[in-house]
Amino acid sequence: MSPSAKPGRVTPKPEATSRVTAARAAGRRRPAKIEHPSREERAAAGKAARVRVPLDAQAEFVTADRSDPIELLESQAVTRVPELVPIRYGRMIASPFSFYRGAALIMATDLAKTPSSELEVQLCGDAHMSNFGIYASPERRLVFDINDFDETHPGPFEWDVKRLAASLAVAGRDNGFSTKRRRKIVLAAAAGYRQSMIDFAGQGNLSVWYSHANMDDVLSQIGDQLDAKRKARTQAALDKAHHRDSLQALAKLTTMVDGRARILSQPPLLVPVEELWDQEQVKTAYQQLGSLTTSYRRTLQWDRRHLLEQFKLVQLARKVVGVGSVGTRAWILLFEGLDGGDPLFLQAKEAQASVLSGFVKSSNYKNQGERVVNGQHLMQASSDIFLGWQRAPGPDGIERDFYLRQLRDGKGSVVVEEMVPDGMGFYAQICGQALARAHARSGDRVAIAAYLGKSDRFENAIADFAETCAEQNIHDHAELARAGATGRVIAETGI
Repeated sequence: MSPSAKPGRVTPKPEATSRVTAARAAGRRRPAKIEHPSREERAAAGKAARVRVPLDAQAEFVTADRSDPIELLESQAVTRVPELVPIRYGRMIASPFSFYRGAALIMATDLAKTPSSELEVQLCGDAHMSNFGIYASPERRLVFDINDFDETHPGPFEWDVKRLAASLAVAGRDNGFSTKRRRKIVLAAAAGYRQSMIDFAGQGNLSVWYSHANMDDVLSQIGDQLDAKRKARTQAALDKAHHRDSLQALAKLTTMVDGRARILSQPPLLVPVEELWDQEQVKTAYQQLGSLTTSYRRTLQWDRRHLLEQFKLVQLARKVVGVGSVGTRAWILLFEGLDGGDPLFLQAKEAQASVLSGFVKSSNYKNQGERVVNGQHLMQASSDIFLGWQRAPGPDGIERDFYLRQLRDGKGSVVVEEMVPDGMGFYAQICGQALARAHARSGDRVAIAAYLGKSDRFENAIADFAETCAEQNIHDHAELARAGATGRVIAETGI
């Protein structure tokens, strides 16, 4: 059965897997009766999936009749801010890894042609290595997890594993690592995933739900593998992340004008709304924004609504973020609490349809922001207290979906270009573990663990896939570079 085919109904029979949680995440109607297959039936379903799709088949990468990668990127540009699209192309041209970061649609198109286990989870949809990192939990402890969910959508679990694995292979190539070292890194990620999934399969539902990766625990896990210099560097990064909050954003993103904080003007990357539109449009934007924030509050827990209501909106600005997201509408909202020294920065980011939506069974969400938020809550062990969604009209009168969250909340990520092979291997392992935790929360962890088995066949198949995908990524990156050089696309580099 292809990934786009309809999955079977949930039954306690061995040949069917439990899709109840993933179905809820997709916004579908709950079945009239929720089935609860036994542990043995779930394991049998995983083993049956392995008969249909042997582990070795996960190495397959289909190159025949591939879609034109540039056409796929151009199809995304249609709904984006026209003047920002060249920045996206320029950032993707910077390196094969940068290209890979922005090529989630291209990879989704490739993945749809590969054999599918049909073991559904809530997918991140863009689980490359830079979309994992540290951030502050509501309890103000640093945790490690997936931190980007723009493309989240239910689908076969291996798609996320392959996206992560291939990103490590691409990054390893960019960093000049040998074939042998790249493979070792990818194997570490896949092994971390498989072994963690087996561990989660042996745990109860509540134990899995409460599981999280506290950074203190992560450091104790890999601490004996780090020398003094790397330990010091890691601790410095954690200390820096602790101070990445609204106060730090206030210092970096604003200046004082007549005794009040005003967002800096740094076009095209950071532009206050007052510089984007005429006075009447700006007035309308703030009126609409007031309505948006009022409606957005309704998507939060009651206590968090109460907290948000203690802040008043000060200013709005457009901010360019990331690589793949460039061109989608992203705003930062500066709020003030007791006084100017009590700020809150929120980010409102446009949510378009997931790149996976054309290749798996569609969800029934009417708001793409709600899809992102619910997917994030389902996959993350701990999420931003201000995570919510809303639909709002733009100055062009078109209504668009958004999700909102804090702009900075202890967030930190690795600098891929500075990683050495051993360090990337450690990182790959904890990324694989985090991905398994996210999938165990939403899918049938017992069936997946049974499918993966106790041997290293899955890891080796994923490593083969990753290397082939990385090779294809080099060709696709070169295609975009040629498109920029010939004028097929306009690319602005160095921004």
